[in-house]
Amino acid sequence: MAEKTLETLFHDTLKDIYYAERKILKSLPKMQRAAQSPELKAAFEKHKDETEGQIERLQQVFELIGKPARGKTCDAIEGILAEGEEIMDEYKDNIALDAGLLAAAQAVEHYEITRYGTLKRWAQVLGMDEAVRLLDETLQQESKTDEDLTKIADAAVNVEALRPAAE
Repeated sequence: MAEKTLETLFHDTLKDIYYAERKILKSLPKMQRAAQSPELKAAFEKHKDETEGQIERLQQVFELIGKPARGKTCDAIEGILAEGEEIMDEYKDNIALDAGLLAAAQAVEHYEITRYGTLKRWAQVLGMDEAVRLLDETLQQESKTDEDLTKIADAAVNVEALRPAAE
């Protein structure tokens, strides 16, 4: 059996987040359609565009390490996205839907932040300066998206979710 090194772990984790980003990209239009708040719809649209750029940066990192851009099933993101689907089903046409969608989106963001933070640190240790730059750009974007989602939640969505439906 081949020895597993930090380089091996870096590559495996890169495949994990590549798979995750591609799954997220597919789920964002559905979340956007389900959202009721115009601000939340716009946030999902913006994140979709950003995710496309993040996938491109990941492909560049794969090129830097001389490996094909290929994903491997990420059980964590599958579970997080399944929870988002469940919220969309259970809260469809309910005032709390947007609050649930925000929570699901932030769970995705937090997962991405941990992955990109780890990959960036490993790239630093491995002396991969260009990969560090690419991964940090995405890490900063993910952190900003998380902050923006919090602002949307705090500005109206969470309070709106308290109100009973109009009769």
